[in-house]
Amino acid sequence: MDILALNCGSSSVKYQLFDWKKKEIIAKGMVERVTVGDSYIIHEVPGRETYREEYECPDHTTAIHLIVKILTSKEYGVVEDMKQISAVGHRVVHGGEKFTCSVPITDEVLEAIKAVQHLAPLHNPPNIAGIEAAQANLPNVPHVAIFDTAFHQTMPQSAYIYPVPYQWYENHGVRRYGFHGTSHLYVSKRAAVLLGKAPKDCNLVTMHIGNGVSHAAIKNGISVDTSMGLTPLEGAVMGTRCGDIDPAIPAFIQGLEGLSPGEIDNVLNKKSGVYGITGKYTDRRDIIEAAEEGCERSALALEIEGYRLKKYIGSYFAALGRLDAVVFTAGVGEMGWLIREKALDGLAPMGIILDKEKNRNTMTRKKETMITTADSPIKVFVIPTDEELVFTEDVAAILEDTYTDHMNFKYSFAESTFQRS
Repeated sequence: MDILALNCGSSSVKYQLFDWKKKEIIAKGMVERVTVGDSYIIHEVPGRETYREEYECPDHTTAIHLIVKILTSKEYGVVEDMKQISAVGHRVVHGGEKFTCSVPITDEVLEAIKAVQHLAPLHNPPNIAGIEAAQANLPNVPHVAIFDTAFHQTMPQSAYIYPVPYQWYENHGVRRYGFHGTSHLYVSKRAAVLLGKAPKDCNLVTMHIGNGVSHAAIKNGISVDTSMGLTPLEGAVMGTRCGDIDPAIPAFIQGLEGLSPGEIDNVLNKKSGVYGITGKYTDRRDIIEAAEEGCERSALALEIEGYRLKKYIGSYFAALGRLDAVVFTAGVGEMGWLIREKALDGLAPMGIILDKEKNRNTMTRKKETMITTADSPIKVFVIPTDEELVFTEDVAAILEDTYTDHMNFKYSFAESTFQRS
């Protein structure tokens, strides 16, 4: 049984084809700069050289067609016909309150996803486009939606209700939802293994740090709070998103600069975060290099990000009452030793004793590493995430009628014998 996992972002499409019987990745890759211009595909097959092709993708439908073309190519492909694929798993960023676990995509499910796309305007529309394009290319196989928000549906009301008129929640669904759920799920299960405990016995702070950034407070194996909110704009400092700010700022700037609500929203989502501070960079590697060369605003961006990360660790420690481990994941979390160091500096009184040398030597997307000292009461792990594996296992379990939900389902990566492909 071959399962295709698709992750359609605002300007990219990641894919992975997985042989469920052999538990092996057949191929994986990404189409970059979708809708932006100068788009291309990077296609990786184990044992072969990585293939890159320039291919203009003005929309996500074209990107899906390109993936199909490469997967079935005589020269670079891995399947003779797309009929070899048994099912497709789709990342869907926002599922609202309706979806608490992964589900087969029916007409009704697709309409429900469309009904909440205004809550994730940068993400749900490309997710929907990817679903519809994949259904057109693979009309006779099951398609499954895996929701970013589902993992966080265990939060109590005290964590997800905002202190605004309650009717906003009742009438418009205004509440905290949270995102990056599959990533937080994966690394929390892996952290439990590294701690030698069952997930239900673990209290964790998981920190997904990439261009988008979110954190989760996980108590007894389930999410009880998370940093992103109604939309992915709330929370930590991100690549281009502002995260937590005084909510009066947008109206204040609108009045001063005569911007429309749409223009303000665009600034907060696409021109803020570390990009807003530096004026030019979103990639933390560029920011670090610029800071080393004396750029004061780049140095400031690093200090602000590290400080905000530290505050989230402290606040979630208070919310949990007891903390077993902090986990860093995603591109910056896995590779950014300096940002991790700034986030953890001075936390020894709390019980986090960083091994600075080990932290500085941990820059990998493949290896799981503990970066605290052996005697640190609270451990800190760097765990490469694998959202596509979560997609694949959910899809396979739904096809085999063994799926329940993330709290009770036995994932392969939650076992001590698990090894990454």
